[in-house]
Amino acid sequence: MKNPAPPPANLAQPGLAGLLPRTPGLPRVLKRRTFLLGTLALAACGTSEPSGTIRIAGGEPGGFYNDFAALLSRLSPSPLTITPLQTGGSADNLKHLREGTADLGLTLSDSAHMEQGLVALGRVYENYLQLVVLENSPYRTPADLVGKPVSLGATGSGAALQGERLALGVREQHYPLRNAIDALKAGEIAALLWSGGVPTPELNKASGIRLLPLDTFLPRLRQDYGKVYERVDVRMGVYGSPTDIPTIGTPNLLVCRPDLSDEYASAVVRLLVEKAAELVPEQALGTQYLDVRSLIDTGKVPLHPGAAAEYRRLHG
Repeated sequence: MKNPAPPPANLAQPGLAGLLPRTPGLPRVLKRRTFLLGTLALAACGTSEPSGTIRIAGGEPGGFYNDFAALLSRLSPSPLTITPLQTGGSADNLKHLREGTADLGLTLSDSAHMEQGLVALGRVYENYLQLVVLENSPYRTPADLVGKPVSLGATGSGAALQGERLALGVREQHYPLRNAIDALKAGEIAALLWSGGVPTPELNKASGIRLLPLDTFLPRLRQDYGKVYERVDVRMGVYGSPTDIPTIGTPNLLVCRPDLSDEYASAVVRLLVEKAAELVPEQALGTQYLDVRSLIDTGKVPLHPGAAAEYRRLHG
């Protein structure tokens, strides 16, 4: 049910870069409950949805990607069916797309920039890089972990890529989140690295933890890899923290191959726009990008032509 698509469009294409210009004075970062009400009014009524099944590569249980994929599945309009797949995360999702075992995938933008022939349906949320230790541990900075066993995310996850780029000098382990939490509690590892929403439910249930700041790595990451990395703060009170914890944020993209049919791409874009207020996983308490002005901001990854056309149509 997939048709060949024309060459990928990008934000430099006439009419798309200025699709929804930013309002002077409006913050770029939007909090969970500050949706633009006008976004929902953009959706045109009476549009027929294509039939068939779209497979979306999500993430591991307890993670943001898994939750978001489940919401997309639950809200997909009949007769269209969106089927979520549990995966290892960003890099694993890109592998599913390459091998044709998924039609859509959620990925961090730094992982997406390493992939050839990829197009986007939209920029969704921001992931927070979280370096987690036990509350009563002696570790106060990442430098304290040098030479210690640390889980740098599951194999195939965005955290694994970012952990490699951080170059923490630790003894690397690679556990899925739930296993990493168990290993941390058992004293088998000194810390775990996780990329996800805040608060991540699995971490929120693991009382007696705290985060180490990661902002000191940001200048080098931006120098080496560009502005895909941003300074974000995990707010006071998250995981019981008495202060804000500065860390690194990375946008999440919903991506696909260019041969996804225009009708499927358009249907998913309509879902992102019309159901924006309902596509908010519990762990999306931090930065939130589900409004049209940010959905088209996919950076170096061009928009799928069908997605670009649908954004223009919704804009009127």
